[in-house]
Amino acid sequence: MITPKPVVHKEKDTNKDDRKNSGFFKNHDPEVGWLTEAKDWAGELISGQTTTGRILVGLVFVLSIASLIIYFIDASYEQVESCTPWAESTTQQIDLAFNVFFMIYFFIRFVAANDKLWFWVDIFSLVDYFTIPPSFVAIYLDHQWLGFRFLRACRLMSIPDILTYLNILNSNTVIRLSHLVSTFLSLWLSAGGFLHLVENSGDFFNNFENPQILTYWECLYFLVVTMSTVGYGDIYARTLIGRLFMSIYICTSIGLFASWIPEIADIIGKQNKYGGSYKKERGKKHIVVCGHITYDSVANFLQDFLHKDREDVDVEIIFLHKALPDLELEGLLKRHFTQVEFFQGTVMDAIDLERVKIKTAHACLVLANKYCTDPDQEDASNIMRVISIKNYHADIKVIVQLLQYHNKAYLLNIPSWDWKRGDDAVCIAELKLGFIAQSCLAPGFSTLMANLFTMRSYKPSLDMQQWQNDYMRGTAMEMYTEFLSSSFNGMTFPEAAELCFAKLKLLLLAIEVRSEEGKESTLAINPGPKVKLETATQGFFIAESAEEVKRAYYYCKSCHSEIIDIRMIKKCRCRPLAMFRKGATAVL
Repeated sequence: MITPKPVVHKEKDTNKDDRKNSGFFKNHDPEVGWLTEAKDWAGELISGQTTTGRILVGLVFVLSIASLIIYFIDASYEQVESCTPWAESTTQQIDLAFNVFFMIYFFIRFVAANDKLWFWVDIFSLVDYFTIPPSFVAIYLDHQWLGFRFLRACRLMSIPDILTYLNILNSNTVIRLSHLVSTFLSLWLSAGGFLHLVENSGDFFNNFENPQILTYWECLYFLVVTMSTVGYGDIYARTLIGRLFMSIYICTSIGLFASWIPEIADIIGKQNKYGGSYKKERGKKHIVVCGHITYDSVANFLQDFLHKDREDVDVEIIFLHKALPDLELEGLLKRHFTQVEFFQGTVMDAIDLERVKIKTAHACLVLANKYCTDPDQEDASNIMRVISIKNYHADIKVIVQLLQYHNKAYLLNIPSWDWKRGDDAVCIAELKLGFIAQSCLAPGFSTLMANLFTMRSYKPSLDMQQWQNDYMRGTAMEMYTEFLSSSFNGMTFPEAAELCFAKLKLLLLAIEVRSEEGKESTLAINPGPKVKLETATQGFFIAESAEEVKRAYYYCKSCHSEIIDIRMIKKCRCRPLAMFRKGATAVL
């Protein structure tokens, strides 16, 4: 019995065919490959995907506008044609050079077109038909004619595309607004040019014997008043072609005017004045404040931060909040418009953080709602804001308000949270309970610290008793830091404190002591005679204003030792003026 051999079917190598079809093998038809390569190259040029393409598209637009301006110059005269020789017409020579470039660009567009048939009826192709050939015919006829050069105004419709290529337009509303405005201008200028041509030329079937002399600008005026349904009647079309054109124009333009103008007004009216981006001035600091932004929180913050006792307030304050400000808050912002700006947005969005220039900000403050019903939820929201800010820019100094002490531990889980950098969490509950506890040990401590925390001004009053004036003077005191002048070098702390109190009328509490290596520093409160002051030692003072604390920095032993009136302790000539800084810094 003969066993039949199994039939082995050879499978077709489909991978090989796929590789051939997918371009792994070169096409053996050099003509098709060359055309495809040329089409891809031309497509990249006119699409604006490459830098060369963007330059080409922008150049076409600029030259089209320049050609339109040349048309405006020629159309300013009364005649639509003249016998001026081509060699003597500068505008025609320049326009010819532009049209040579447009003709080259026309062929590039033709090569890149996928549908060659549709390309011939494209609006920009029609513009080239009616504008490029007459420029060459004028050389042969040695005759000047305006013709259809006004159609170059149709290039205005490409403004949205060009601005999108350059990343100038990003939002949908702005793109739509630019599209409406550019289309409206294109139709208006083109229609004005056509009416100007037919009215100044006359009807061709009447042997051009019924022209009406109108300037191009009068035609534009006539179209505007007609479009707006006013129609004063001072200008009207006399030629039959002009009247037929105006009949069509009225039917279309009134509909466009009635629909586009309200849409344009609506888009402009919806523009958020708090949208924009912060424009940082060179050499000026700014801080970003976010979180719980209301009239009360902003008013309290500005009252303390912009207090006149501070002199280092050359800082702009940027408020970022997702809701628009109410009328009361808006009025407050207007009163401080020179130093305060408000932007609508959220720190949870990287785009909004870029708008307020968080990377160049000096610090970011996150305010909490002290009167919220759920403190843990409020702290969670603020911690999420800190995480978003730190993820966007790890080096920014963040100061956040928290309501519950136990929520401070969550901040330690943020990798970029660093106390040494200046990041800090102010816990309101911790401060309150701490004041209560310290007041039990030292009665009046909480009142003393609360008075130091707040910024107040004081003026003596004859209506109050002496103890009231003394107490109000104490409430006006704040804590400031300032560098001590070189006249304090070598003094012990008690000697420096005595000099400040007796001579300068300042209360020196502590100094900043540097380590031997000079990398780290510590705060020494009343260190005693064992510590001597070095050059540029920073002192901690209690005073009424930053101006008073500057006496410690300006004090000169040779110039101010005999002065009794402390108001005379100012800059002296012993040291160059460049050494003097602007002022003291408030600690609280």
